[in-house]
Amino acid sequence: MQALPFELRQGLTSLARAPHLLVACDYDGTLAPIAGAPDEAFPDLRAVAALRSLAGLHETTCAVISGRALRDLAALSRLPGEVHLVGSHGSEFDVGFVNVLPERARDTLAALYRELDALVRVTPGALLELKPAAVAVHYRNCSESAAQRMLKVLEAGPCTWEGVQVTEGKAVIELAVVETDKGHALDILRHQVGATAAIFLGDDVTDEKAFARLHGPDLGIRVGAGESLAQHYVNDPADVALVLAFLLEERRAWLHGDQAVPIERLTMLANERSVALVTPDAKVNWLCHPEPDSAAIFADLLGGPAAGHFSIKPEHGSLPLGQRYLPGTMIVETRWSRLLVTDYLEHDLASHRTDLVRRISGSTNAVITFAPRPEFGQVPVRLLRERDGLRVVGTSDPMVLRSPGVDWEITSDGVQETARAVVRPREGAAVLLELRCGTDDLTEPAADEPTRQHRAATYWSDWAAGLTVPAVERDLVLRSALTLRGLVHVPSGSIMAAATTSLPEELGGVRNWDYRYCWLRDAAMTASALVSLGSFAEAEGYLDWLHGVLATVPGPERLHPLYTLQGTQLGAEAVIDTLPGYAGSRPVRVGNLANQQVQLDVFGPVVDLVVSLATARGSLSDADWTMVQAMAEAVSRRWHEPDHGIWEERHAPRHHVYSKVMCWLTIDRAIKLGEQFGRALDPSWVPLRDTIATDVLKNGWNDEVQSFTTAYDGDDLDAASLFVGLSGLIDPADERFQSTVTAIEAELRSGSTVYRYHRDDGLPGDEGGFHLCAAWMIEAYLLTGRRTEAEELFGQIVAAAGPTGLLPEEYDPVAERSLGNHPQAYSHLGLIRCAQLLSQ
Repeated sequence: MQALPFELRQGLTSLARAPHLLVACDYDGTLAPIAGAPDEAFPDLRAVAALRSLAGLHETTCAVISGRALRDLAALSRLPGEVHLVGSHGSEFDVGFVNVLPERARDTLAALYRELDALVRVTPGALLELKPAAVAVHYRNCSESAAQRMLKVLEAGPCTWEGVQVTEGKAVIELAVVETDKGHALDILRHQVGATAAIFLGDDVTDEKAFARLHGPDLGIRVGAGESLAQHYVNDPADVALVLAFLLEERRAWLHGDQAVPIERLTMLANERSVALVTPDAKVNWLCHPEPDSAAIFADLLGGPAAGHFSIKPEHGSLPLGQRYLPGTMIVETRWSRLLVTDYLEHDLASHRTDLVRRISGSTNAVITFAPRPEFGQVPVRLLRERDGLRVVGTSDPMVLRSPGVDWEITSDGVQETARAVVRPREGAAVLLELRCGTDDLTEPAADEPTRQHRAATYWSDWAAGLTVPAVERDLVLRSALTLRGLVHVPSGSIMAAATTSLPEELGGVRNWDYRYCWLRDAAMTASALVSLGSFAEAEGYLDWLHGVLATVPGPERLHPLYTLQGTQLGAEAVIDTLPGYAGSRPVRVGNLANQQVQLDVFGPVVDLVVSLATARGSLSDADWTMVQAMAEAVSRRWHEPDHGIWEERHAPRHHVYSKVMCWLTIDRAIKLGEQFGRALDPSWVPLRDTIATDVLKNGWNDEVQSFTTAYDGDDLDAASLFVGLSGLIDPADERFQSTVTAIEAELRSGSTVYRYHRDDGLPGDEGGFHLCAAWMIEAYLLTGRRTEAEELFGQIVAAAGPTGLLPEEYDPVAERSLGNHPQAYSHLGLIRCAQLLSQ
């Protein structure tokens, strides 16, 4: 591939990232060498193989646009059906001849054939080719004098006929009775497939009409010498094969994420404000700044190396021996036989700072690659060498990499710069790399690295030491607790649903969502889980944050389901179409349309949290009681409305059973809390609780399926409907709950996981089972006396955790791999809840 010019390779790499790519080329002189006889021009087999593979890629269309008649092109090229064929300079498409010739055109074509046939018969070496709407005369094998005589006759005669269009190529002249234009054909293909960018390769003067139609990100390549509108030149069809092979390699890597690490094997770094992800071989492939819901600096997770990463590995490659958290901390060690990389995010920094410390120790050479790509790789950066490190230039926020003693080599791909270095740690002296975002300070820090690592370690271990951890799967529960704590944004009090955006619910699918925000429901459930372990600060911080959000809305019933970490409304959901997504799963989204939905279940988890916190503390604050009253007020005003439900379906609202149950729970818990702590109750609460319960029992139960269903208007099932019993709205011993558990188990459980539902939710594709739904099923098993099944399913959730104990959102029991954003608060709080119940 290095035989191709650098500028061409750079252009092909950029083109390979088009959301929908059209690859088109000429045939003779491009895919196939020019032959003496037209029927001897066979294609380069390497080019055919590359074109066929390109055509098989997602969102990639391939076509050959030739002057040959379509039937001859198909017979001679032997191209597979995946490659579209366009013949006669764009007048014939392989989906059928687009024009039915009118009688006058048919007459003209017949007259042309008679005239040209007579002329060819008296011109030695000339060949005649009849096409559905044209006649072509080839004169490659004619003497120059004979060819000139023939052309003069043609130009003075048939070329002047009314309704005849003349196209001249290399040693060929074609007379057509319909309009033919390769550029027009290219536009038709582009429009039909919705291509966002196109490449065209050609060698003939007729190909200039196609080059003239290229614009924006498109790329034109001229084969052979000669003046051309194309941006690039290659020598011959052998080079065309190289171009197509290079494009295939780049696009396949971009689309399919060839290096995509299994999601559950990604390990999270965290401090009280930031998160990052590290692969099992010590590549930092995800880091956002200045906040976790800001744009990414390293987005290799969603876009491959071109989207930014920070990698360390042995110079002479070997697989790592393992990766682990230092016990009770969020400090990660990745170990090879003679190399150790220690990673952590610094603590006690100014609010605008994100500092990542990477410590390299051992006795072998290590290769470091530093490739920051701010704004998800959309901002070009330069790297400047300084005495103690690197300065990143081109970002809106300052950024430096302190790396004293490291000799960097900086390379450029023409747009972005990357730094690379080879280092060898000395005995007793580690190599330190300190990425500092939000500052241009490269000076030595006030505290040495061991002191700062100790500070980071004790921040977590001191917190973990105060927890009450159940006996069942104690270490994994502690890791889950630390993970939930890592998703807490301490400065604001908000809590993230997950650390990432757009990790897919189906590989290659479109169910890719941004979870880096604070959902009222998820955050309340996370804080409740931490309260149950003995940590109250997260709940107190979250409720303070929620008070601030309430102050921005006209009434509690107008709360949105989610907000930014700072408590503001989200902007519009957007797509970053320059990123291919994890393992080719697109689109990559930022923002979340659920922000505009009605989700009436969100009030229940907030009240449940206040109950848990007040019970654990033995007191109920006035502020917390005010919060409960606000949630009850919201329910009283809106409980009877349809909503979008816990799963945020992008269908019309329905009367979801789970949402009604959580409205009931809001009022029920408010009543019990007021009674417990001697607070005055709103007199409407008790009758409202009874009204909602009656409504659920009447409309949520379906006799035909013998189960509580998803919503009042159907017979489909939903794992969330288990909350009819889990919430206490009906006694778990009630036959209706027992039957619901059995029905949901039969319909939605698949081995080691439980799906949310199997109905059409308006989105294409499938998804995995949810760890949270499996946790609900475990609790339902325990409530209905089925402990053996509960223990078995819990063991399967435990087995799905990654090597460092983290869980994403979902699990695919067929492919036996994890799916969804990572790590997911739902999954870890569900694991904690199950371990607590099984320990009782």
